[in-house]
Amino acid sequence: MTSRIERRFAELKAENRPALVTYIMGGDPDLATGQAILNALPQAGADIIELGMPFSDPMADGVAIQLGGQRALAAGQTMLGLLGMVEEFRRKDDHTPIVLMGYYNPIYSFGVDRFVTAAKTAGIDGLIVVDLPAEEDEELCIPALKAGLNFIRLTTPTTDEKRLPVVLKNTSGFVYYVSMNGVTGAQIKSRGAVGEAVDRIKAHTDLPVAVGFGIKSAEDAAEIGRHADGIVVGTVLVDALARTLVDGKATDKTLAAVRDLVADLAGGVRRARG
Repeated sequence: MTSRIERRFAELKAENRPALVTYIMGGDPDLATGQAILNALPQAGADIIELGMPFSDPMADGVAIQLGGQRALAAGQTMLGLLGMVEEFRRKDDHTPIVLMGYYNPIYSFGVDRFVTAAKTAGIDGLIVVDLPAEEDEELCIPALKAGLNFIRLTTPTTDEKRLPVVLKNTSGFVYYVSMNGVTGAQIKSRGAVGEAVDRIKAHTDLPVAVGFGIKSAEDAAEIGRHADGIVVGTVLVDALARTLVDGKATDKTLAAVRDLVADLAGGVRRARG
């Protein structure tokens, strides 16, 4: 049986356009607003949703996403609450893929077996766990695959020809290419180099390749989308949300700011190969 992620990429391949993969922190800036944002993403143009698992020590994230996680934790977000968000989303949308993205500590604390069962039941399609290398696949990757969850691996500019097959071995759904060395929110220095990297990865796998880190505008999305199967956008969305807050609280502009920016980025990916 194919997953929602596999079906979505097949649909978009038939449309000859890349996927828009949107990242939000689950429960930012508060639980109700976070749910409203999650629910609004598909209609705004998101093809796949990455839902951040709030964590107190997010080593691969820049300041914007760190602050988003802090806001979500301060609002009372928990792993059960995060899964509850997905259950609520699934009451109206059984088609849009959702990937949980974050770090292993919250999953370990929750319990791996309990987590993979609960995630599958809630309607999660895949996992991105940035601090578990391929050498630790037995820890979470293999149990997740057995439960029917895609396990999406990160590759970077420093993932060489020897390392790449190891990283790709148990990867499923898609490959996430991190376009630069560093944390989320930095600027892409060479779009041409990104295209070359995507081609190199594709020589090793038939999986779709999505590019993230540093994509900030519809223009970026259109340019990178000429080469990639997906465009991952996160920091710019979390930043847009944060700019609408007053004393850390949501305003009547918060939902619209994220929704409108996603719509603009969706226009960019639709122009990528037009």
